[in-house]
This record gives sequence, C-alpha cells and structure tokens, in this order.
Amino acid sequence: MATISACAFGLDLDEDMYKTLNRIDKMIFTPSYARELDMMYPGILEKLNSSIFPNFVNDFFSNLSQTVIKQRGGIPTNRKDFMDLILELRQQKTIEGTKKLDNEKLRIVELTDSVIAAQAFVFYAAGYETSASTMTYLFYELAKHPEIQDKVIAEIDEVVNRYDGEISYDCLNEMTYLQQVFDETLRKYPIVDPLQRNAQADYTIPGTNVTIKKGQTVLINSMGIHYDPKHYPNPEKFDPDRFSTENEKNRHSCAYLPFGTGPRNCIGMRFAKVQSRVCVAKFLSKFRVEPSKNTPTVLEYDPMRSVLFPKGGIHLNILCR
Repeated sequence: MATISACAFGLDLDEDMYKTLNRIDKMIFTPSYARELDMMYPGILEKLNSSIFPNFVNDFFSNLSQTVIKQRGGIPTNRKDFMDLILELRQQKTIEGTKKLDNEKLRIVELTDSVIAAQAFVFYAAGYETSASTMTYLFYELAKHPEIQDKVIAEIDEVVNRYDGEISYDCLNEMTYLQQVFDETLRKYPIVDPLQRNAQADYTIPGTNVTIKKGQTVLINSMGIHYDPKHYPNPEKFDPDRFSTENEKNRHSCAYLPFGTGPRNCIGMRFAKVQSRVCVAKFLSKFRVEPSKNTPTVLEYDPMRSVLFPKGGIHLNILCR
C-alpha cells in the first residue's frame, strides 16, 4: 500500500490513510449484488445513475486526485510518479486514443477530472492486491521447496554483491531465476481469473460451428490453460525451470496469461513485476521462510474475494538468515 501511495500519488502512507485504504480494499474486492446485476444487464447501473462501488470509493479517489493536482498547481513536478505522467498528458491538450480497428475513426480522449480519478482508482486496485497476493503465493512455494529457495537466495546474494548492495533496475534484470520463480508462481496462481474480453467482430472458432458475435463478452479461464498438461507437464508441480529461455520458446505465446495478452493486456504488468521483485529480493537478503504448524498443505480459495485469494491467509515462519 505504501508503494502504491508513493508511486501513484506521491503521498507518504500514514495511519489514517492506511485504515481508509484497508476499508476500500474490502469494498473493491468483495463481490456484490450490484456487480452481478451489471454482469447480467450491462449498462443498467449507469442508466440508474449508480455504480458497482459505493459512493465512498468514488468520492475518495475523486478528492484524492484533485488534492494532489491542486498541491502541484496543475502542472507536473519532478517526482515522475503516476500523477505527474497524467498531468504531462493533460498539457498536450489533444490525446489520441488507440484504434481498435484500421477503419475506425480517430478517437480523442479528454482527461477530465473524473477520468483522472478513475485512473487513480485503477492504479490502486490493480497495483496493490495483485502484487500482495502474488508474493504471498511465492513465499508459500519457497517455504515448501527449500532447495528452490536456496537457489533464489544464492542468486540474489551474488547479483546484489556485484551491484555493491544497490538494487537497481539493471540489477533486478540479472536475477533471472527469481524471474522464473515469479512467473511459475503466477502460472500456478493466476490472480485475476477469468479474463474478460469483448469481441470486436463476429468470429467462428476454428474446427467448430460456434460463432462469437460482435459485442459479446468472452470469459477466458487462464487457470485452465495454465494447468493443461499439453502446455505444462505435471502441472501441479512447482517448477521454475518451465520458464527458462529454452523452455519458453517452445510454448505457445497464449499458454501463459496472468496479465492477459495483446493490446488489452494488463497496463500495470511492468510495475507489478518490478515492485514485487524488489520486495522479494530485499526480504530474502535478510530472511528466509519455512512452513509453520498452521501452514496448509492444500490451499482453499476465498469465494468472497473477486481475485484468487487464500482463505484465511497463509501462515509461515520467518527466520533471520
């Protein structure tokens, strides 16, 4: 949460802000009747002048973004955080939207106050929960597989030592085995599942008589793909070597979908990868994890969370190295 507050809004997280964001977390990631209604009748909430989320959430991010903009006088500073990037875009006056189809008319995007507030909301919602859950599952697997943990720690120590103790972007990119562990974690535990896409044109699935109509919503079960033995032999096994350069090049590019793929893939993918690896590298530089008496052998997922969340959390022992 502190990372998101700093990188998105340029704010230091205090106790009051933490409590508020914790409250918002439950509002965002707990399923509601409003969300079900919106799924069954798309657009009905807008017609009723309502929203999937309570007014408190909308008001909080609207006020937060306006406060930050006012503090900066409506112009970007040298912080280079998310709000600075938004303000730089707004100074361009005219922003062209990406064309979905070649024959589509050019779309002009206006960065209104409500649009900026919406981006602030998405940055928080997508950047906090997903990375926190990914690291939870990663430490769980390392605790169960000490030999893999030893290999990750050895790599972190060696690379960080070469960079004189500073974890930079270049330093992170040399931790190739840590990246493989990260990828394999999301292979076993795709946080956002299913993925949703709207068809832009009629499409008949090859080898079938099934036609997806333009405008229909398609749900893609990424976990089903990630556990398909055709792509990942012995899929229940945690094996980071699946993501070695040699093994990756032999696999279909759409066999791995934790961030989606194509032009509508996760906009925060690079940010998520960097912040998670920084945290893991710093943590494992000083600590290691092992199972506790309360560590589950089989995970249950919480049905009252909108993302893949372990029911009751995961208990581990943390040991100083």
